[in-house]
Amino acid sequence: MDDTEVVIAPVNLAERVDEALAVQAVAFGLDAAEVAVRRHIVLRHLLNPGALAYGATTPDGRLAGFVYGMPNDRSHWWSTVVEPYLRAGGHNSWLDDSFVITELHVHPAFQGRGVGRGLITTITDQSDLPRSILSAIDTESPARGLYRSLGYTDLARQVHFPGAPRPYAVMGAPLPLKRR
Repeated sequence: MDDTEVVIAPVNLAERVDEALAVQAVAFGLDAAEVAVRRHIVLRHLLNPGALAYGATTPDGRLAGFVYGMPNDRSHWWSTVVEPYLRAGGHNSWLDDSFVITELHVHPAFQGRGVGRGLITTITDQSDLPRSILSAIDTESPARGLYRSLGYTDLARQVHFPGAPRPYAVMGAPLPLKRR
C-alpha cells in the first residue's frame, strides 16, 4: 500500500485499545504481560481532560498506527519521574503549558512512509498550548530523527523510568511543529 491509502483521523482509542496495543507490541517489542499492563494505563489516560487520540487507518479499516496525548499535569506519574531530570538541566518549566505525546506507534509495515509524521503533526495541531513534550528511548533511532526534524530537542537524557530496561530522553518542541 502507498501512503495515500492511510487516512489519519480521530479514533476512539478506548474502543480500539486492543488493536492499538497490538500495533505497539509489534513496533515496540512488547510481550503479552506488558500489553496487559499498558491496556489499563491507556484506558486511564484517555479519561484525562483534553486527551486526544488519532489513528492511521487503512482502507480495510486496520490501524496502521496511532498517537494519543494530553495537556501535561505535574501530578501525573510521568511528570513526577521526569521532573528531577528536567530541573537538573534547567528545563523544569517545560512541564507547564505543554501537550504530552503519550504514545506514538506505527506498525513496521508502515514505518518510513510519513505516517508517524502525519500522526504527531495532526494531534499537536489540535493543541492550543505553546509546546509539546515527549519521551523516547535514549538511542539514535528513526523515531528520534523524526522528532528532531519536527523541532524537538533534548531536554533531558538518560532518564530512568521504574521498570524500564532502557533509559529515555525527554524532548520538547515549540508548537506548531516544524514542517519540512
